[in-house]
Amino acid sequence: GEVQIENKAIGINFIDTYVRSGLYPPATLPSGLGTEAAGVVIKVGAGVTALKPGDRVVYAQSPLGAYSEIHNVPLEKLAILPDNLSFEQGAAAFLKGLTVHYLLRQTYEIKPGEVFLFHAAAGGVGLIACQWAKALGAKLIGSVGSDEKAELAKRAGAWATINYRRENIAQRVAELTNGEKVAVVYDSVGKSTWQDSLNSLKRRGLMVSFGNASGPVTGVDLGLLNQKGSLYVTRPSLYGYITNRQELQFASNELFSLIGSGAIKVEVKQEQKFALADAQRAHQVLESGKTSGSSLLIPGL
Repeated sequence: GEVQIENKAIGINFIDTYVRSGLYPPATLPSGLGTEAAGVVIKVGAGVTALKPGDRVVYAQSPLGAYSEIHNVPLEKLAILPDNLSFEQGAAAFLKGLTVHYLLRQTYEIKPGEVFLFHAAAGGVGLIACQWAKALGAKLIGSVGSDEKAELAKRAGAWATINYRRENIAQRVAELTNGEKVAVVYDSVGKSTWQDSLNSLKRRGLMVSFGNASGPVTGVDLGLLNQKGSLYVTRPSLYGYITNRQELQFASNELFSLIGSGAIKVEVKQEQKFALADAQRAHQVLESGKTSGSSLLIPGL
């Protein structure tokens, strides 16, 4: 049931730092790191007929250990990488793109013309979200940590940006929406933006907390949800949305279609491509908050 992949490009994701730090402890130690890469099939295990050696594939939900030259991955976690996408594009976009798919298309279905708030809009997930929102005809307000990142988000398709280092997030959301606020907030930052996110929601709005970049949200006061207008809160993850190969195919088809059409462009800065041996430095750079878009490990670099 497994397929052996020679990894050509490996995705670095913030969740990898959670596993490394122990916030999301692995089941056993010692453990590998990473769940996302793109590469070439070199062997197939017993019972595998859907793939063959030489096929180009991409994966985002493998068992830990994608930070490697060769990785064994269950068949149901693999998608064929279209010929018009490079290995680097695949590894840079797959986990983040599948994340944006479930957020904007399933957790809450964003409608054309709808205004919503998306934190960390210049990050790897955020830049794909900006482009996807634009493709949907929606208006994404992106929170960012610098003017440079604001410009990146705007170029990617953000309708408006908020520099949280010098602007009050909830106040700006209210101004941008003529006091209406938004029906949904997508928040991967966590602890430091929790209150701002709740304060940006209109009555019966949905708070989607899908990450902890500033630390986990703890001690949630349910009474506060009542006081702020009967709000909803959800804490989703990709593993709640993609549980088999059919669901993976459904989400990846839409993602690859948008990339293939040019609606979503995936570019990785040269300084955010690291040798596999430099994984430690890659994590330090990622956690510094100085990256934008996706970062990769490249075997053989």
